[in-house]
Amino acid sequence: MARIKGALMTRKRRKKVLKLAKGYWGSKSRHFKMAKQAVMKSGNYAYIGRKHRKRDFRRLWITRISAAAQLNGMNYSTFMNGLKKANVGLNRKMLSEIAIADPAAFTALVETAKKALA
Repeated sequence: MARIKGALMTRKRRKKVLKLAKGYWGSKSRHFKMAKQAVMKSGNYAYIGRKHRKRDFRRLWITRISAAAQLNGMNYSTFMNGLKKANVGLNRKMLSEIAIADPAAFTALVETAKKALA
């Protein structure tokens, strides 16, 4: 039986890595060994970044809700506790959107939270 050489798959794999490294500076976009390292590192950064984006958005929503609650004479934790006791099932993203787009509706939510706590 003839010996099969892996040139085709090797070339395919290298082309894939070099395509992912396109636009990188210097040797990182041209030499396979350096490109492979750079692509692996950038993949790790991208993975971590996806987690960080979720954290950052949650922090932003909480800040917005807190600021809107302060305008209505309530702090964030008390407001969220009141909503939970009033069985209002809005998430932080929607609450922050309401706080920006419709301050009157947010004021109504604050009143609902105050009633639930009283």
